[in-house]
Amino acid sequence: MVTEMEMSLPKDDHHPLYLALYRHIRGLIQDGSLQDGTKLPSIRSLREQTKLSKTTIETAYHMLLEEGYVYSKPRAGLFVIHPQAVPGAENKTAKPSAIEQPAVHRHAGPQPLHKEKVIDFNLLAVDGDSFPLRPWKSVLHEALSLHFNSVHQYGDPQGEYGLRLQLARYLKRARGVNCLPEQIIIGASLTYSIQILSLLLDGGGAIAVEEAGIAQVGAVFAQHGFEGVPVPFHSKELLVAELEKSNLRALYLTPSHRPSASPLPYAARQMLLNWAVRNRAFIIEDDYDGEFRFAGKTLPSLQSLDEHGAVIYIGTYSKAFTPALRMNYMVVPLQLAAKFQSIQYALSSPSRIDQWAMQLFMERGHWYRHVRKMRNLYRKKLARLLQCIDVYLSDQTIINGESNGLYIELTVNTDKSADELVQLAAAEDVKVYASPNPATSYGSAPRIYLGFGGLTDKEIEQGIGLLAKVWSTV
Repeated sequence: MVTEMEMSLPKDDHHPLYLALYRHIRGLIQDGSLQDGTKLPSIRSLREQTKLSKTTIETAYHMLLEEGYVYSKPRAGLFVIHPQAVPGAENKTAKPSAIEQPAVHRHAGPQPLHKEKVIDFNLLAVDGDSFPLRPWKSVLHEALSLHFNSVHQYGDPQGEYGLRLQLARYLKRARGVNCLPEQIIIGASLTYSIQILSLLLDGGGAIAVEEAGIAQVGAVFAQHGFEGVPVPFHSKELLVAELEKSNLRALYLTPSHRPSASPLPYAARQMLLNWAVRNRAFIIEDDYDGEFRFAGKTLPSLQSLDEHGAVIYIGTYSKAFTPALRMNYMVVPLQLAAKFQSIQYALSSPSRIDQWAMQLFMERGHWYRHVRKMRNLYRKKLARLLQCIDVYLSDQTIINGESNGLYIELTVNTDKSADELVQLAAAEDVKVYASPNPATSYGSAPRIYLGFGGLTDKEIEQGIGLLAKVWSTV
C-alpha cells in the first residue's frame, strides 16, 4: 500500500488537480518508487489522505489505466504494471496480401538487434510525428480572434453548438450516424461519458460487456454504480442465451473493432438491435477507432441501422487526432436527450477554445484530410507489422482481426500463459499486452495484443524480432 507521504502532491504543481495527481503517480511508477504489482490506494482512502474530490481521483486513475501504467483486478483495485517497461517520455498466420507490403529483412532467424529504449506496443498510442501542427495553430489563433468577446464566459455544458453541428455532419458522412446536434454531448473521456450515462439511465443495473474484451470498461462501469456482466461473443447461441437470461440495462460493445475477432457481421448486429428493442435495453456502441479500416470499405456504425432509438454512440478524437486534446463525444437517442435539462449540473464540456478550434478544423476541411493521411500511414504500419510477424513468428502465432484498428491480436501456440509471455517480453524491454479479463470459455492458447500506432517501422521490426527470440523456447 502507498503511504500518505508518498501520495502527497508537490506544493508547486499548478496544473489542474486531476492532472497533477496523475503526473505525480506516473512519476512514482517511472522512477521505481511504486514497484510492479503495488496496489494503489482505493478512491476512498486517497480522498482521506489528500482531501481531493472523488471525481479528481477517478479521472487521474482512469488516465493511468488508459495509458497502461496500472491494471484493474475486479473487486481488488488498481495495480502497477511493470514500471521498468514504462517509457519516461510523454509519451498459421494470415498473410498481408491485401495491404501494401513493405520490405523486411528476411533471414533464417532473428539477428541481434540494437535497442535504444523500451519498445512499447501500446494499444492507445498514436503516431506523434503526424500531428497537423501548422493548421492546428492556425485554427487556434483564428478561434481566439473570432470568439475574443466570449473567452471570459462559460460555454454550453453540453458542448459548443457549432462543434456539435460539425460532428453531426461528419458522423453522418463518415460513419452513417443519424443524429441532431441536440443529441450530442461533448466530453473529455469514456469515463465522463459513462458518468453521464449513469445519470441518464438513472444509475445502477447490469451492463453486459464482451468477456474477452481488452478495455477496462467493466471497472469503469462499476465505479459508476453498474454491475458488469461478461457475455460470450464467439457463439451466437450462447450470447443470445446470456442476454435473455440477464436483466440488462444495456450492452457495451465495439462492433467495428472487436477485441478478439473480425467486425461484428450484419446478421449479429441486427440480432442485437432486435434484442435491445424487445427488452427495452440500450446498446452502447464504442466506435473508438472506426475511421481505421484497412481492407475493404469502412464499415458503417451500428447506430446507422438503429430505427428505434436503442443505440448510444460514443466516439473520440484521441485515435485519429491526439489523446492530448482530451475530447470525445456521445450521441444519445432522443428519449435520453430529453433528460439533458435535468442533469445540467453534471455536464462539463472541455475547453471552449479547443472546441472552437476543432470546429474550424472541421469546417476548413483539415479534419477530413488528416483522417485520410492517418489511415494511409497506419495501413503501412500494419503491413510492416504483419510482414515482421510472418518473418519472425509465423510458426508460433495466428493473427486475428488484422483489417482494422490500431492493434492486432495474436494467438500464441505455447503452454505458457498470456501473463508469462508478457513477462518474458518485458525482460527484453518489449512491452506487449494481455487481456485483463481473458475468456476461459473457449480456446486455451494465450492471446497477446500488439498496438502499432506509436511505433516506427524500425521499432516494429526490432520488437517482433525480440519477441521471436524470447518466445522461441516456449
